[in-house]
Amino acid sequence: MKMENKLTYLVHGRRALFSDPITRVGGEKFSYHIPTYQAIKGITESIYWKPTIVWRVLRVRVLNKIRMESSGIRPIKYNDATGNELSYYTYLKDVAYEVEVKFDWNENRPDLIKDRNENKHFFMAKRAIESGGRRDIFLGTRECQGYIEPCEFGENESYYDSENTSDEVTYGMQFHSFIYPDEAYDDESYNNFTATFWNAKMVNGIINFPLPKDTQYKRKIYGMEKKDFIPDKNFSFV
Repeated sequence: MKMENKLTYLVHGRRALFSDPITRVGGEKFSYHIPTYQAIKGITESIYWKPTIVWRVLRVRVLNKIRMESSGIRPIKYNDATGNELSYYTYLKDVAYEVEVKFDWNENRPDLIKDRNENKHFFMAKRAIESGGRRDIFLGTRECQGYIEPCEFGENESYYDSENTSDEVTYGMQFHSFIYPDEAYDDESYNNFTATFWNAKMVNGIINFPLPKDTQYKRKIYGMEKKDFIPDKNFSFV
């Protein structure tokens, strides 16, 4: 039976950094204009997660005007533990997003089939949203604190509802997500850690994400085996 368990929430914060991998080589970080699928999935997993389920990000609605700001940061030098160096990070400023997600069963976890209780996970996730999430929320990176509130998708006013804004904005090829071994969907992604990319676009302030398996470009990073979850040791059915 196909599940249609959809949940929505509002996530907002003073700044966000959904970093473009190309800009990270020299220590300078520059944020994408829109959040990545992986970042939103990570936020959702911080709200509520169990290995029995896989979160799917369906769409994101951008509420505030996209604005950027730069800040000087002194990160620790990896080749010199005693010092640091000045870098400039470019953040998104004053962000707010409505997010619509759903969960599916993780078919690569047949050992956890006893935990496949649809109502339990749905209402536990709903209560977690109402309480602001089970773990700390970060908008891309740890220094960008986020906050969660329940909402209905489309209930808040968006800057991109205005007739003066462009109907469609394309951002070219961007990082989309990672495919971990326990979420593999074919022989090629099994026992591999894979990065996916897509041609990102926003229409009337809404980003409709494809699933990782449906992205246009994929690249294997390295081999990896899935983690084992053992009931009463590092997993609980409660």
